[in-house]
Amino acid sequence: MIEKPSPAQDGPDGFGPGGPTVAAPTHSALAPEQLRWFCDPAQLPFETTEEVQVLDGTIGQDRAVRALTFGLEMRGSGFNVFVAGPRGTGRNSTVDAYVRRLAESQPAPGDWCYVHNFKDTARPTALNLPGGRGAVLTEDMRTLMDAVRRELRRVFESREYRQQQEETYGAVTETRDRLIRELGERAQQHGLALSMTPSGPMIVALNQGRPMSQEELARLPDQERARIGQQGDELARALREVGEQVRQLERETHQRMREQDADVARSTIEPLTRELEVKYSDQAPVREYLSQVQEDLIARAEEIHRAAQASAQPDRDAQQPMPHALAQLQNQREEAIFDRYRVAVLVDNGATQGAPVVVESNPTYYNLVGRMEYRSELGSMVTDFSMIKAGALHRANGGYLVLNAIDVLSSPYAWDVLKRTLKTGQIRIENIGEQFTPIPAATLRPEPIPLNVKVVLIGPPNVYYTLQFQDEDFSKLFRVRADFDTEIVRTDEHLARYAAFVATQVREAGLHHFHRGAVAKVAEYGARLDDHQAKLSARFQQIGDVVAEASYWAEKAGSQLVMAEHVARAIDEKTYRSNLIEDKIRELIDDGTLLIDVTGAREGQVNGLSVLDLGDYTFGRPMRISAQIALGADGFRNLDRETRLSGRIHSKGFLILTSFLQSRYAQDKPLAISARITFEQSYGEVEGDSASSTEVYALLSALSGIPLRQGIGVTGSVNQRGEIQSVGGVTRKIEGFYDVCRVQGLTGEQGVLIPPSNIKNLMLREDVVDAVREGKFHIWAVSSIDEGMEILTGVKAGTQRDGQWEPGTVNQRADERLRDYAERLKGFGRVPDRAESMERTPAQVDQRTPRVSQERALLDLIAMDARHAPDDEHDGYQRGPDTKGEWAESFDQRNGESCE
Repeated sequence: MIEKPSPAQDGPDGFGPGGPTVAAPTHSALAPEQLRWFCDPAQLPFETTEEVQVLDGTIGQDRAVRALTFGLEMRGSGFNVFVAGPRGTGRNSTVDAYVRRLAESQPAPGDWCYVHNFKDTARPTALNLPGGRGAVLTEDMRTLMDAVRRELRRVFESREYRQQQEETYGAVTETRDRLIRELGERAQQHGLALSMTPSGPMIVALNQGRPMSQEELARLPDQERARIGQQGDELARALREVGEQVRQLERETHQRMREQDADVARSTIEPLTRELEVKYSDQAPVREYLSQVQEDLIARAEEIHRAAQASAQPDRDAQQPMPHALAQLQNQREEAIFDRYRVAVLVDNGATQGAPVVVESNPTYYNLVGRMEYRSELGSMVTDFSMIKAGALHRANGGYLVLNAIDVLSSPYAWDVLKRTLKTGQIRIENIGEQFTPIPAATLRPEPIPLNVKVVLIGPPNVYYTLQFQDEDFSKLFRVRADFDTEIVRTDEHLARYAAFVATQVREAGLHHFHRGAVAKVAEYGARLDDHQAKLSARFQQIGDVVAEASYWAEKAGSQLVMAEHVARAIDEKTYRSNLIEDKIRELIDDGTLLIDVTGAREGQVNGLSVLDLGDYTFGRPMRISAQIALGADGFRNLDRETRLSGRIHSKGFLILTSFLQSRYAQDKPLAISARITFEQSYGEVEGDSASSTEVYALLSALSGIPLRQGIGVTGSVNQRGEIQSVGGVTRKIEGFYDVCRVQGLTGEQGVLIPPSNIKNLMLREDVVDAVREGKFHIWAVSSIDEGMEILTGVKAGTQRDGQWEPGTVNQRADERLRDYAERLKGFGRVPDRAESMERTPAQVDQRTPRVSQERALLDLIAMDARHAPDDEHDGYQRGPDTKGEWAESFDQRNGESCE
């Protein structure tokens, strides 16, 4: 039964909420079959998932797969891929599967090594070798250095080498001794002698064959001292000449010895390196490197010789052994000489099958481009080419690198270095700290490595659009976008693949197999997640969670097979874990803290429906919307908008409904009304336009004086023609209102108004559908404001003919109220005639105010009607111009009055 508004008498002003009304026609509610999609288990061609093959590929992501395949296979600079889609849509698993499948058919890249640069020690040289040859070269160089060290030590310690050294040094010694002996004989002829001191030979005077003291020299006659001094000077000059001859001879000897060492080293090293040169004859960079190694070893033969002698000293001097620490130091020095000849393998692809696929979960600056490690030596931090470590770009070079876009953007400098590397086509290893060090420190500048990689970024769509508009390099570097949809069209093929997904989850996670009835429930849950009867959700993470939880409840029930009731239990338990806030709000409604009526009828009051999104849980709740009207000229005002508690979409929706009311009722009169509407007990921001039709119903009820049924919740937006438009969250809104009605008692007259375009979005709970089937609850689809008002009031909305609304209808009652307001406002501002003016006392007439000012005040007041615009800098509105408006002009013309 529809509650009829009780008759009421006209008020003292001649107009009131009473009077006869015309009953509305009957509007049919939706059938239970229209309220959700039921998946018939019989249409699934299996009994259990044990009969179903695992899922191969994706479900309904053809667009994304085509784009991804194109981006991965397309060669050329900048054809990297951005995979856009929400989490849980299978984007990561799909990318991983397709990238690895494509990589398997491609050749593995080569190895990259760093070696010492003999021309510029601060710039290590990068060598590229076929896959696996880097480790071989490392071992070959280690073997070569061991052989070089062993052979050089053997040669330098051989009897022949020592004999050659002794002969060379013996000739020098003999020549030196002969020159000194001849000089000594010459000195003796003059009574002088050469005395050997720590600082070298000195000339001294002799007295009876012994050196003369200073006292004896002083007692000699002056002539004798002069003679000795003269002869001493001559001998000193001769001694200096001899010393120069000896030093020159030693230099020549040392150079001869160095050349001998080089010859010995060359004859020893060349046979050893020749073997490697033959082995790596197909690698020109390696041959060049081996040639440089050979020349450097020969040039450092003397240093190697000395280090070998120092290291072998304990073996030659067993009677006076070198302390252990010093011996260890000597060995370390010898090892350090050969460190520069090592090969540091940066990337080893010897075991790689196909192109490499690298998924970097922590894409920091250093994890992307590599880093140089340091060690402490004598209080300083030092590094060398052997301490260079590879980054993800090195490991993925020649293949594919998969990154999470948000992780890259969240890590300092990671996005910049990724872009720079892709633009230059080179991987440069640099210490980022140098950018912030006032005094640059000595460090390495490794040779850049050429880059050949396909980068796949995975992220939400808003990140893609932000980069597209904010980063000018992004569109050049990531030219392919692969969009993952959150929904798929429900077809028999996709239902079969849904079942294959369940079977895959069962096998991979070791779950209990599903009966086909349970699979049907999973499919229904997918439709409910997407809020669409003809589509299924592609958020497979949430679907997978329900599959796993249903298996858990089946095991708890002692069942080896997951049945439909176990899936339902999993969904209910999942809801129960998340709906604490929903229960708290319902408690506030039940105990009267939040005022919601679900029975009776109220004028200017209606139950709007809103949706609260908690991230992992969404639910609907009713909210009271009330409207109050009064005589005035400031039009329709939304209190939430006035207090800046409404968002832009809600504000736009309110302006649209205002436009609708103006176009319907203000064609022959001004809207002389002051109307206020608000969401009661709402203290946060109100956003969205889904309550705009609800607000119209409240205003029309207040204008017509016809009460609205409180047992009906309303959702739907309205356009300027009064047509009801679709909204979001309709399923949750209906269920939220149903739960409130159920707790307070279902009367059989309660229900919800929704837009017809939202019927396809209904996936109501089975208990709600059962209540509709039993006639305890109703869902109406209304296409216009008039249809909604007829259901809410039981009164016909009415049509307009020849400018007049059908009597006894909602529109006629509202129009009469507005016309009455316009007449009243005109009466308050009417200028008295001469007779009325004479009857007034002087105190009643303000002589200072001209007559035209009163008329102008009336015109200005009327002209303000519906001339409001948002003004963020003031109180939210901006009043219209203080001039005579068109409504004022028409008002004057109809009443034959003029302000002039």
